[in-house]
Amino acid sequence: MAGCSGCGPGYQSPLDAMKGPREEIVYLPCIYRNTDVLKPDYLATVDVNPKSTTYCQVIHRLPVPNLRDELHHSGWNACSSCFGDATKKRNRLILPALISSRIYVVDVGANPRAPRIHKIVEPTDLYWKCGLANPHTSHCLGSGQIMISCMGDPSGNGKGGFVLLDGETFEVVGNWEHPGDEAPFGYDFWYQPRHNVMISTEWGAPKALAGGFNPAHVKDGHYGSAIHVWDWTTHRRLQTLDLGEEGAIPLEIRFLHDPNATEGYVGCALPGTVFRFYKTPKGDWEAEKVIKVPMKKVEGWVLTEMPSLITDILISLDDRFLYFSNWLHGDIRQYDITDRRNPRLVGQVFLGGSIISDGPVRVLEDPEPQPPPRIIKGRRLYVTTSLYSGWDKQFYPDMVKEGSVMMQVDVDSVNGGLSLNENFLVDFGKEPDGPALAHELRYPGGDCTSDIWL
Repeated sequence: MAGCSGCGPGYQSPLDAMKGPREEIVYLPCIYRNTDVLKPDYLATVDVNPKSTTYCQVIHRLPVPNLRDELHHSGWNACSSCFGDATKKRNRLILPALISSRIYVVDVGANPRAPRIHKIVEPTDLYWKCGLANPHTSHCLGSGQIMISCMGDPSGNGKGGFVLLDGETFEVVGNWEHPGDEAPFGYDFWYQPRHNVMISTEWGAPKALAGGFNPAHVKDGHYGSAIHVWDWTTHRRLQTLDLGEEGAIPLEIRFLHDPNATEGYVGCALPGTVFRFYKTPKGDWEAEKVIKVPMKKVEGWVLTEMPSLITDILISLDDRFLYFSNWLHGDIRQYDITDRRNPRLVGQVFLGGSIISDGPVRVLEDPEPQPPPRIIKGRRLYVTTSLYSGWDKQFYPDMVKEGSVMMQVDVDSVNGGLSLNENFLVDFGKEPDGPALAHELRYPGGDCTSDIWL
């Protein structure tokens, strides 16, 4: 994103951000944990400029110095929340390691096309100073600090707390939450300062999910099904909204980008649902189910019914469309959310997943037939096929052997519609050190999952 004279990073508003220049490169972590390659994970820089001679290629690889970190999601040292502060620059990528509990701070300012490691926060800093481990989501704050959600304690039990880093030194400052106020589980979070609120989600106990998914662990209480409402000013947990079985494993959460908005959506992986959360006239918060992706009756799979497994979700910067991926069914969906309580499916494209024409799984009954393919020209949505190496190995063992891929989906952002760009593919099976698992993407100038407006 561009800046302005006398202003800080990002844009003044989400609608201003939509007018920014086209992306030229993207960053994404590549993982070797749970593969046959005994090499460190690395941060890949991919050229996405169609006019470039290295278009659709990995142009730089930054290996971290440790093995089996499980790099996962990333965030920024500064974003649009610091737009009013001319002293701030978006020049450090915050890259937590989900399993090792390290936090890598990457310098992307000196040479954006060839990042380098600036600092490493070791796991012991999280353990001793905060009693936390397994960092996941990082957001920059208007104060200049960086806040990172954590999923567990140092012993692998569930513990949903938050680490604060100093925005200049990147030293661990301490916990954001008060002692004893942490949630049972942690994963993602989003804050909305104008309404003095932050809401966090739950995945599961790190020791339960480290090696793969066991359905019995859900019944045993090792996975979450609630979202938590926090007072942004006092850092106190105010409410826990139990979503029940229909909201099991609520992963990614997004407020609408409009900083005045009092609602948003959360994707629940296991039942394939999306809940809308909102502020009531009384001033508290409630949630309601607004999307349900039905299971498919199948044969040739581990179960007779296959859930969609909603993973990543995002909202367009104009708050018109919701996008999410069904990791097992293999499709990307686009919903019109202008009627907030009644999202309407307007775009869908199948990219693979567990149901492919020449694969072992056969669909016996599908409540939602696959739509005919469409050719769309418009905006771009980048997707990767890897979720988390432990689950990749369990559900997609061939991908672990052959590497994941990065694709581009063309988006009609006016009327709705999705189609695969067949001229774009980054194959991480052809990496120099062997097939890698590439996960979440990050644009150098910020994007609709990294920036929050105050």
